[in-house]
Amino acid sequence: MANPWAGEVTITVNGIPHVCKLTLGALAELEDRLGEDTLVALVQRFESGAFASRDVMALIVAGLRGGGWSGTSAELLTADIGDGPVDAARIAAQLLARAFGTAA
Repeated sequence: MANPWAGEVTITVNGIPHVCKLTLGALAELEDRLGEDTLVALVQRFESGAFASRDVMALIVAGLRGGGWSGTSAELLTADIGDGPVDAARIAAQLLARAFGTAA
């Protein structure tokens, strides 16, 4: 069970619940993968709505890794994530919000 006060979010991948968390290492990986130079730019990218499905996938992979998952992003390409793409985007947004201090 995820602890929202610790920045955690639960995501279901292929019917199995996983805890996601954006640790500092996961955020650094995310910045690199998305080509952002700062955390502020990363957050603004999502807040402005200027993100793509690959950005959502990168955020979920980073969160899963921060939660201890040892899989690869290639494994997620064919996985069922949550209740579909809209749910995956909602979970990604929740993960980002919780990483910066809100338990929403």
